[in-house]
Amino acid sequence: MRITLPSGTQCEIDKTVQNPTMGLVIAPDIFGLRKLFDDLVARLATEWNMAVCAVEPFPDHILGTEIEPRFVAASTLSDELHLRDLHQAADALGTPTVGLMGFCMGGMYCFNSARSARFNKIVSFYGMIKVPQGWQSSTHAEPLDYLQNGNADRVLAIIGGKDHYTPPADVAELKNVGVRTEIYPDAEHGFAHDASRPAHRHQDSASAFAHAQDWLVN
Repeated sequence: MRITLPSGTQCEIDKTVQNPTMGLVIAPDIFGLRKLFDDLVARLATEWNMAVCAVEPFPDHILGTEIEPRFVAASTLSDELHLRDLHQAADALGTPTVGLMGFCMGGMYCFNSARSARFNKIVSFYGMIKVPQGWQSSTHAEPLDYLQNGNADRVLAIIGGKDHYTPPADVAELKNVGVRTEIYPDAEHGFAHDASRPAHRHQDSASAFAHAQDWLVN
């Protein structure tokens, strides 16, 4: 169901599981909260026995389904305000232990959130390792800087070997700061979380989510 955080940001939350093993905050992709993430929240709550909450990344914007306005709006987002919302979502779950998982742009924010001690473990699905040129602004710092000065050892990065957002040189830097990586050589960007995408790879998706669950709970 939808809730509103103290900040005013909308979330989709599922706390119906009795005695959850932990809480999980989800940072969606650039298209934000929608049925895809409503379904993912419900599915992971049941299958992973967790309390789960997905956070809208564009709380102060009115955006449609086209990607171009969202790419433009991404430069107006704030690392600090986004982390505030992720923290408030973690509080809303009410579990002693909380993990964080994100996809695409949300995966980049997972890297950024490694500076916080609030999340026990973090999983970034194909998150941008460096801020894309069109998104650079005074309110965005580089993910590698956050990781270098944060808890990089808590982070698992799920990466497609053919993803132009995560070129090999950037992946090497990611490994160098201590992030664990799982690389799917033939996968492109967004291969795991949305079965409607042409890039979706069913077997790699199942494997990636299994790695994510294992990382979060162990």
